Amino acid sequence: MTPLPFIEHVRAQRDLQTMKLIRLKLKKNKLLLRETDKGGNLYVAHINEFEEKAIEYRVKTGAYEELSSSPIEEILSKVTRLLNDLHAKPSQISSPQYKKIIPSRLTVELVYMYYNPKTHKNPLTLRPIMNTIHAVTTGISRFLDQSIRPLFDMHAQPRPIIDGGHLLSGITNLYTMLSQDESLEILEEFLREHHYEKVQSIPIRIILQLAHLVLNDTAFADGNKFYRQIIGGAMGSPFTLTLANTFMWKWEKCHLWCNRTP
Repeated sequence: MTPLPFIEHVRAQRDLQTMKLIRLKLKKNKLLLRETDKGGNLYVAHINEFEEKAIEYRVKTGAYEELSSSPIEEILSKVTRLLNDLHAKPSQISSPQYKKIIPSRLTVELVYMYYNPKTHKNPLTLRPIMNTIHAVTTGISRFLDQSIRPLFDMHAQPRPIIDGGHLLSGITNLYTMLSQDESLEILEEFLREHHYEKVQSIPIRIILQLAHLVLNDTAFADGNKFYRQIIGGAMGSPFTLTLANTFMWKWEKCHLWCNRTP
């Protein structure tokens, strides 16, 4: 490895010292530094402001229930047991698929939630994001997304808009509005309407079981507290966007076509 030129070494040391001083000041004054939701700017506020906004968000959405302790062992056991059972049965999931989605006890971690401030909103609100990289169900979520998203993209056709009144300027908190059971019902409807009895050679019934795991076993830490998501899906989980798209497919199907005047 080529050593840094002296001037670059001095600059790196100076930048490191600056970062340490910033961290020290933030910690001393109980401040949080966060990247904004849009624009790539930085926002600094007292930790109490973030906590108040986070509580406000949880109360408003009603999408989370507080837990008394970390549920990661319970979730890991549940997911592992189901996947082992499916793998042991013929024509459920193949060995390569099993290896892709089975969680490893050595690498799994409890999801944690963080918030990016929406400084473009007045009053300021927070966008909650879950770090699901090492979540127990991330392998399943990624597999479902990679398997179903191409099907959705293939069948989701552009629709002409006759009346601009049908357009929405935006949807707030979509991921925490979706009924988990209804989302799975709509996913099944989408697949069957387009004549899929299997996805990646996996029966629809098993696909729905896997999707149920991803939704029903979303738990996370927020500060020193633990929560489970009971409405919608985790923002940050690969499969959530695809599930939201199928939900909107159903909404569009009903509102733009079922209600047309003959």
